[in-house]
Amino acid sequence: MTMRWGPIALATGGVAVIAVAAVLAYPLTQPAPRSAPRPSAAAPVQPDISETPDMSDVGLGSVSPSPSRSVVASRPARPGGKPGPSNTGAIAGVRLTIVNGDQAYGTDGKVIENVDIHGYVRITGKRVTLRNAIVRGGAAKCGAVVQIEAGASAVLEDVEIAPAATGPCLDGIRATAATLTRLNVHGGVNGVATTGPDVLLQDSWVHDLAYFASGAPGGGETETDAVETVGQRGITLRRDVLVVGPRGNAAWQVRQTGGGTSTDLRVEGSWLDGGGCTLNFAHQGGPPMTGIAVVGNRFGRASVFACPVLVSTRTTLTQYTGNVFDDNGAPIPAPGRHD
Repeated sequence: MTMRWGPIALATGGVAVIAVAAVLAYPLTQPAPRSAPRPSAAAPVQPDISETPDMSDVGLGSVSPSPSRSVVASRPARPGGKPGPSNTGAIAGVRLTIVNGDQAYGTDGKVIENVDIHGYVRITGKRVTLRNAIVRGGAAKCGAVVQIEAGASAVLEDVEIAPAATGPCLDGIRATAATLTRLNVHGGVNGVATTGPDVLLQDSWVHDLAYFASGAPGGGETETDAVETVGQRGITLRRDVLVVGPRGNAAWQVRQTGGGTSTDLRVEGSWLDGGGCTLNFAHQGGPPMTGIAVVGNRFGRASVFACPVLVSTRTTLTQYTGNVFDDNGAPIPAPGRHD
């Protein structure tokens, strides 16, 4: 059974909007979240010259300004370690070309980099790369700020997904066949929704997501997950910070509905907190869920039911080792079970 965790009190006379805070009862040792996307910036040091992003297959927006070539600063090395504001999202000190309007990228092998997109992004081509960018969306709508369509594939590196306006059915990114590295995702209802198989999310920071007391698809409150997987296989979360706070549903919600089989799933070396239960593996139909690894993760203590991991009675964790509380290194308890 998917478990939803609602607020203690809901506003009346309209839609109550509450930001899901990343404040923990026993906080994870992470940097303070940034409330707004970083601005485009140029560092006045030894600039390189690179081509302005080719927008020939877009047709939905404009590049502003539109010189034939764009000056960008030399790209600095990024610090490693725990994901946070200094090592995820667009790289500070690199000038970004402002791109106005929604963008659609359908050319196979296309590379888009060093851009600040004031609009939504839709990827329909194969092997599309979006690198060193901010994507801000536009007027609130249902969907995702970045959408990788079925049949497409993409690589996103050093990208901040920060919707300028949010709503009860807007996610950060919906992805299939994608490698997502050093993303900074915040402001949507779900941070990352894996709508197809073969998605790797690594070294990324998903935080400060949105909660709405009403207006979700189908009615009622929203279900906020840092990562949501429904009936997909080949999903790996590696060295990520995934925090939804106590009003969120889960840092990673996995369910098996609609005929899909959820298997070959892995979360490792990550920092996780919040939700009713922080990791929630819900069967909800089809064959038993197997092929799930939860290895070497650090958990906070802000889950509503003091529940780091919840699995259904028809779910088997293939690997469950090295998972500890972040504040003292003590092992977390055995998974809870619930249908």
